[in-house]
Amino acid sequence: MKIGRLEKLDPRLLWNGEAKDFTPWLAKEENIALLSEVVGLDLEVISEEKNVGPFRADILCKNTIDDTYVLVENQLEQTDHKHLGQLMTYAAGLEAVNIIWIARKFTEEHRAALDWLNRVTDEKLRFFGIELEVYQIGDSLPAPLFQLVSKPNDWAKAVHSSQRNSENLTEAKALNLEYWTAMKAYFEEHNSTIRCQKPQPQHWTNFSLGRSKLKLAAVASVRDGFIRAEFNLKGPMGKARFETLRNKYEEDSLREVDPELVWDKLEDKQMSWVYLKQDVDVSDRTDWTNQFEWLREKLELMDAYFRPKIKTIP
Repeated sequence: MKIGRLEKLDPRLLWNGEAKDFTPWLAKEENIALLSEVVGLDLEVISEEKNVGPFRADILCKNTIDDTYVLVENQLEQTDHKHLGQLMTYAAGLEAVNIIWIARKFTEEHRAALDWLNRVTDEKLRFFGIELEVYQIGDSLPAPLFQLVSKPNDWAKAVHSSQRNSENLTEAKALNLEYWTAMKAYFEEHNSTIRCQKPQPQHWTNFSLGRSKLKLAAVASVRDGFIRAEFNLKGPMGKARFETLRNKYEEDSLREVDPELVWDKLEDKQMSWVYLKQDVDVSDRTDWTNQFEWLREKLELMDAYFRPKIKTIP
């Protein structure tokens, strides 16, 4: 058996410049998806070379899981103080809550700086450090590889923020945080196609469908004793989009997803939804595996069914 050998290449063999070559390449849908997988966010490009005062940020994205901004700063060289300063300027000017710094090589000082920022800022700010590598096997096409070298500790940040603000979590909120953290681990362990957002001490959590204002969600109610898998439509176009989808797919969805699927326009609300509900005891940790499996199965079915369909509506 012949085995090839990986050869590491200089990124500048593929992209001569950051602004003219690498940034336009990364902003393409299929390439930003590679970055999304590494950082665990669902990125939708909003603009390239966004003006921030007298400066220009490389790429501005939305995390479609929670509609928060994501700032991406690119550097085809080793990290330096100038780019670290730019990140802070851009983050303040754009009120970005997710900061991604991509560079060919991170110095230990700059890696430590991102780790420190993740420790001292609250849960609304997250910093990611990514090293860009390029490899080739023999005469194969060169392939980029994003290596995550710094990331936030979401559980620690949520607890640390609560303690720092002297806002001790209630018993219910602590259970919510534990529940979503365990569910996220379960989904990842079972290679779920559903990407979980950062666990929060609340009774719901969101999942991206690849478009702003259209999301999947899971709800776990300790008080009322149920879990729910939802497809939510929000925003000014939410009602119109709901009607378009319901007219085309309601009957079909009962066959393809679940016969118990409920379509509800919620006339008196700003949101419309499609959902499935299961009665459970959310506080029973011995039953969590069953609850997580039910949520995983239903959310994956809803994702596979609705994701391609929402791309066809305005």
